[in-house]
Amino acid sequence: MSARKSVALLPKSTVSDEAVRYLFRGEDVEYVYCKMISDVFLSTAKGNTDWSVIPIENTIDGSVSLHMDWLVHEVDLPIRAEWVYPSIQNLIGRSGELSGEEGGWDPHKITKVMSHPVAMAQCLQFIRANLPHAELETFSSTSEAVRMVKENPGRGWAAIGTRLAASDLDLDVLQARVTDHDNNFTRFLLVGNTSYEKPEAVHRKTSILITLPEDYPGALHQVLSAFAWRRINLSRIESRPTKKKLGSYYFYIDIEYPLASVLLTAAFAEIEAIGCQVRILGSYPSLPFQENNAEV
Repeated sequence: MSARKSVALLPKSTVSDEAVRYLFRGEDVEYVYCKMISDVFLSTAKGNTDWSVIPIENTIDGSVSLHMDWLVHEVDLPIRAEWVYPSIQNLIGRSGELSGEEGGWDPHKITKVMSHPVAMAQCLQFIRANLPHAELETFSSTSEAVRMVKENPGRGWAAIGTRLAASDLDLDVLQARVTDHDNNFTRFLLVGNTSYEKPEAVHRKTSILITLPEDYPGALHQVLSAFAWRRINLSRIESRPTKKKLGSYYFYIDIEYPLASVLLTAAFAEIEAIGCQVRILGSYPSLPFQENNAEV
């Protein structure tokens, strides 16, 4: 009988927690919650967990640069899967404490709104329109903010967080979906030295890191041409500093092809022939989001 697998992730009841429960639905996996993203990475890098779950990109905020840099500079953990999950934030509190005379919640009874700074920023239009008088306070996670509401009854406090956090802490969703954009999705990566496959996975991607030679004008153009004339689709390309010297960058590229593709192998050979360094970050299943399976 194989040992139970484990996965490190950001705090319980956050969007990361919802996303992980969605990915591993129906599987017997141990969740190891960590306060900081560094602890998430190191848990797996040190062999304490099989995988780490990393939020890497968001519809509204773009790339999570800190997480990308950890993946590139601090650890050597292959990407094993990717999936997208909706980042849905809600206004959470005690309905009995904050209810209005005509039903619903009374915005004037809310004195403070708390959340993670990213979640707060994604709900600013809602806050400005409905709670301009409320004090705003940020915490290291949305679940921590919801917990503060739980532990401080009678003070008119509310939090912005997940429906999962409200359920876990026995609080009420005062208003659902308070994010300013309905298409707020986060892309997650599963990284680790343990392989992972899903039976329903039909599409695979490959992520690479390319470092250009310093004395080769037009190298980036030639790199892109190696993919273009082979009709290899690049779904993402982003530059990040190598941290070696000013003006030195590497290029993170997501490719809509599996690593085993003959065309991709030939493209890498052409790129390396001009002196570029190619580092494979992973070739992995890209799992589709199915809304009917999103309940956690």
